[in-house]
Amino acid sequence: MITKQNILGLDDNHLVACQQGHRLQLEVAQAFSKMQQAAKADGVDCQIASSYRSFAQQQVIWQKKWLGEKTLLDINEQILPFNSLSDEQKLEAILTWSALPGASRHHWGTDLDVYDKQSIMHSGQALRLIQQEYLSADGPCYRLNQWLDQHASQFGFNRPYATYSGGVAAEPWHLSYAAIASKMSLAFDIEALKSALSHARLPGLELVLLKLEDIYQRFILNKGRV
Repeated sequence: MITKQNILGLDDNHLVACQQGHRLQLEVAQAFSKMQQAAKADGVDCQIASSYRSFAQQQVIWQKKWLGEKTLLDINEQILPFNSLSDEQKLEAILTWSALPGASRHHWGTDLDVYDKQSIMHSGQALRLIQQEYLSADGPCYRLNQWLDQHASQFGFNRPYATYSGGVAAEPWHLSYAAIASKMSLAFDIEALKSALSHARLPGLELVLLKLEDIYQRFILNKGRV
């Protein structure tokens, strides 16, 4: 049974080990393996870049971005001048590309980021998980992106961040196993999130709590601006 702790990334007992140290829910891992084999048959090397992340791992990402230890990007993937940003601007920039600890779909074991490993290796560049790698015709993950457009749904996967509507930026690399993820989303408890964030003493906590309802609508549900 999935618990609130699982949804918040505070307990990982709902996961199994799969490829190269990654963890997913069993049904998700099996579906991904089938999709991966189908992609391989079509000459596309679909590999996992990121799968499960715990609350603590997500908190590290958040803290580094809030404190200026990790680069902040605008919606066009351009670097923002950290020292010139207000706390509200920092919050907006972080949430555009990174979830709150406790609110990441990567906690659920249903979501993963994928890339074309062979194409990245042949490009001679490190994977950056930026849109150009997937959306530009000369990008190393362009063929993978096209293949997923045609076939991902056949294996139960969709893209929760397919387009930008004022919430989370478009992430063509992010896949979600829809049948289970939809249930996780429905079970999400904003009060449980508030409690977890308060106990974690998150940097920027006062502002986060003040704006939590807006954050929930725009970035967690990804409804964008209304």
